[in-house]
Amino acid sequence: MKKIVIALILLITIPLVATSQDSSLQERNKACIRKQLDHMNSGDKNAAISDWSDSAANFGHVSKAMLTTAFDDVYTTFPDWRLDLVDMIAEGDYVVARVKASGTHLGIGKIPMNGGMLIGVKPTKKHFVVDHIHWYKLKDGKIVEHWATRDDLEMMRQLGLLPPVAQPITK
Repeated sequence: MKKIVIALILLITIPLVATSQDSSLQERNKACIRKQLDHMNSGDKNAAISDWSDSAANFGHVSKAMLTTAFDDVYTTFPDWRLDLVDMIAEGDYVVARVKASGTHLGIGKIPMNGGMLIGVKPTKKHFVVDHIHWYKLKDGKIVEHWATRDDLEMMRQLGLLPPVAQPITK
């Protein structure tokens, strides 16, 4: 009887401990992404880069130097660049953040960021706000992979570089 009781206790408590550990990891990972967004929003490129592992892959490209170049271009093109958190979910090593990206086009892009559509484009001095979804994989408190889906076409429309979306003709 004693063995059955011990077995039942173990069957009940082991999943609870595992769930608690998973939940703790997910909360730590979400805190890392909140910190990354805070660093990005403060304009502190060096702090933002420190949130990434040395072997991090951004859109499949592994290079911390590439991240430095990308962040330089973003802050040059949009000095007031922001990623304001709307929603965040975590599962295991992954965190997905839905954000409102915004900035004012005050500089000239030099690399194919933002869909590659701002290279050499004179500043419009216009402000944009669009939706982004960023997908991160973390390990040991550092970002090791990053992917994003951005609404670059809407950003270009708001900057006045593309025509507005055509409205259906109603009779």
